[in-house]
Amino acid sequence: MLFSKSAADDTQRVRVKICGITREDDVVAAVDAGADAVGFICYAGSPRFVSPSRLMSLASLVPPSVTKVLLFVNPKAEEVREYLSFVPDATLQFHGNESRAFCDQFHVRYIKAVSIDKPERLTEAQNDYPMAAALLADAAGVTRGGTGTSFDWQAVASVRSRITKPLIVAGGLTAENVCEAIRTLSPWAVDVASGVESAVGVKDPAKITAFMEAVNNAGDVAACEEARD
Repeated sequence: MLFSKSAADDTQRVRVKICGITREDDVVAAVDAGADAVGFICYAGSPRFVSPSRLMSLASLVPPSVTKVLLFVNPKAEEVREYLSFVPDATLQFHGNESRAFCDQFHVRYIKAVSIDKPERLTEAQNDYPMAAALLADAAGVTRGGTGTSFDWQAVASVRSRITKPLIVAGGLTAENVCEAIRTLSPWAVDVASGVESAVGVKDPAKITAFMEAVNNAGDVAACEEARD
């Protein structure tokens, strides 16, 4: 299963992906905190962009039990293949307007990001990308990921029962609000980037730890209230 650390991994727990990793120290911090996946942005328009050679150095620190995710925004096929040549066991994440045929051609597990300008975008994407391993719901906008902006969770909750693929929730998540997101949308996983940073592209170990604790305590109402306060 997606983001599972072993075949016996608990299917009921909410997984965590730490995205926008740019430094070796941040790989170690995410792994040590218990992240299920780490994301590397392979889109030159992002301040968290990593080159193929830089990716190889960072990915070498990720243990087999943690999923490596490569995020692209409307790439050329040869760009994707170049990155995969450095990290062939990675999961892909397409965050732009890529077609089903484009995403499917690599024969690699992939996540399709969906910009939520209306709840129905998720059900449309589920039909349009049947081979996607998961759908990632993110805030709509020109900038792709890492903006610190969330979408209307309550609106998406109205279509949640129709989403049969694993749902990953992203967009503006922090230790203070991730409990509410989990309780509202019951996602398979949550995805955080700017919410665990001290500066753009610089992860904060204390914020990562607090985020992980908030996710793990999402079923505890008192703990959620304490995190929000």
